[in-house]
Amino acid sequence: MLTIEGNLVNLDKTVRGRIEIGNDGLISNVSGPNGQADLVFGQELVFPGFVDIHVHARECADHSWDYKEDFMTAGQAALNGGVVAFADMPNNPVPPVDEKSYAEKLRLAEKSAVDVLLYAGIGPKTSPLGEKVPYKVFMGKSVGELYFSSMGDLDAALSKFSGQSVSFHCEDPEILEADKNQPTHALRRPPEAELSAIDFALGFIKKYNLIGKICHCSTAEGMEKIAAAKQAGLSVTVEVTPAHLFFDNETSAADKNPFLQINPPVRQTQKNRLALIAALKKGDIDYLATDHAPHTIGEKENGMSGIPQLDTFGSFASWLMAEHGFTAQEIARVCAYNPGKFMNNFMPIKFGEIKTGFAGCLTVLNMDRPVIISKTTLKTKCGWSPFEGFEFSGSVAATIIRGKVYRRETIKVPRSRAGEVLTAR
Repeated sequence: MLTIEGNLVNLDKTVRGRIEIGNDGLISNVSGPNGQADLVFGQELVFPGFVDIHVHARECADHSWDYKEDFMTAGQAALNGGVVAFADMPNNPVPPVDEKSYAEKLRLAEKSAVDVLLYAGIGPKTSPLGEKVPYKVFMGKSVGELYFSSMGDLDAALSKFSGQSVSFHCEDPEILEADKNQPTHALRRPPEAELSAIDFALGFIKKYNLIGKICHCSTAEGMEKIAAAKQAGLSVTVEVTPAHLFFDNETSAADKNPFLQINPPVRQTQKNRLALIAALKKGDIDYLATDHAPHTIGEKENGMSGIPQLDTFGSFASWLMAEHGFTAQEIARVCAYNPGKFMNNFMPIKFGEIKTGFAGCLTVLNMDRPVIISKTTLKTKCGWSPFEGFEFSGSVAATIIRGKVYRRETIKVPRSRAGEVLTAR
């Protein structure tokens, strides 16, 4: 058993308390402090483990993309960022689209040090799996055949997925095709493409009674459409990425930096960025999710879209608290509770709360220990970060996985409960 004492953060409050994690890796008891524990934290904040519901770990059956990231290195990056579980996307060269390919990728994911949930892909010729899993739709061109050229084709495909959990990458393929010869990445993927696709996605969610999720919303107008649909009773939630909350063209010249090229693009104005932050704080946006998409430096220099963000998840959460006034409870909501609820629909273990019976998985933030992001602080195989050179106000003190402690600071841990040491540099 592992015992922990500290400032425990849940959705509703932060209290000084004590957690007992049993040998089965579950929280067996939560009580008041008694001054005796294997780990005693002072001013640090002990959260339910952070969960990232949008990751591209890259590894698949043909192993052709392992040089970007595999499940082992993605798991190490997750630990480094305070992430205790993640959901992996299906846009690999060999995506999981049926029982056989899904089971094959699930076996690959076993090498991760953190729990992994897999999305299955929806393509023009796919059907629902026999087991309960989340699904991902790429409305615009992606890897292989998992994309749609028209909304009519997507409508026909979705008709088979009534009642399923479906996440949408919202960029209208017809608008993307019309703008494909524009001179910049941002112009080739304009805000109108996202807004149009969100309208279609909301319509499909209603038409087919889907449990919908909009991925990486990048526009304030899109967020407002989704918030209105929620208020009207539609079953839809929405993600936002750290990059869309941190960078913009006014303060970061994002459109001129190939290392910030992502889909959808970092949008033009600081006003748009601040509106997304306000929506996340208010609760109109449900999840902070990284869209961790590692590529090599050479690939980025040649125009590949996607950036790594797992290593910096916890430190970015500290930035939201220090720079934008997020409370610990608000961070618990968007980094643990809400994404935990999403995962709990499909996983045998429960995430998102410090509560008896839930996973003994915790994220500990030290708000008094700033960190400057550099290559030496990263665990992702691609070896770079869009946040290099930036200082975040706090850092991950420890990541605890089912009672095993992985830490970046010097903490005394019972030998039987010590995981890999992630040394602070």
